Amino acid sequence: MRFSDKLKDCQIRTEKRLRFNFKVLPDSSLKEGMLYAALNGGKRLRAFLVMESSSIYGVDASVADQVASAVECMHAYSLVHDDLPSMDNDNLRRGLPTVHIKWNEATAILVGDALQSFSFKILSAQDLLINPEISNQLINSLADATGAEGMVLGQMQDIMAESSEQPLTISEIKSLQINKTGALIQWSAIAGAILSGKSHYDLEKYSKALGLAFQITDDILDIEGKKNIVGKNVNKDLEAGKATFVSLMGLDQAKQEVKMLIAEACDSLSDLGPKADGLRELARYLMIREK
Repeated sequence: MRFSDKLKDCQIRTEKRLRFNFKVLPDSSLKEGMLYAALNGGKRLRAFLVMESSSIYGVDASVADQVASAVECMHAYSLVHDDLPSMDNDNLRRGLPTVHIKWNEATAILVGDALQSFSFKILSAQDLLINPEISNQLINSLADATGAEGMVLGQMQDIMAESSEQPLTISEIKSLQINKTGALIQWSAIAGAILSGKSHYDLEKYSKALGLAFQITDDILDIEGKKNIVGKNVNKDLEAGKATFVSLMGLDQAKQEVKMLIAEACDSLSDLGPKADGLRELARYLMIREK
């Protein structure tokens, strides 16, 4: 199966599982906002990482789909809150008005809160049919990846950087992005190993390089991307004078760095053999993605 077909299959499976999971919620504007944030587009790269890493270790596809839906709820929450006027103040996400624009700021905050807690509900559900110890490890590690030691810490570092008199160095930007973007990507990549009770050292190395490559390509797309394809506003970082990989490295060096990180990510999977080809294809996809 071609990578594009694999990714499309992942999107279909993830959205089918999300729709099924959301059925338990009572009808309300809150539910409408959650559906809007979680189901309208999205590359599903984090879900793909969950499914592919699960496949490597022989995890049942139905379990992988459920865990993939949980990480996509968590990711959707982070985007809803990141777009808020008090954060990045964006009015466009995945080619559509952001949640606070379509409804209002209070609704967007609550939609994000609900999506975050719903992701933990999915992972703790009895019908997930996994060992309670493994379920606890998944939940605990996701909390680490998305809270004050991971994603939210990175968001705080980003806010602090905006008001700092000194622009960030490359090292500081890497630290920020490893938390803000990389931590959830890393959790998604090691989820299959956690589910199978196996070591995830190789997947950790892979996902750390992948997360940085993903963020650098995001910075490149902010300069070179087309708004109608990217699905969000472009040139925002440039106009705000924000320090990014591109502003410090320049476009050519940033693109070279992406190539080096992708090679590093693929090399880290050598012990996993052909079973990890889907993860290698995802890494290479970052060099050509347009959104």
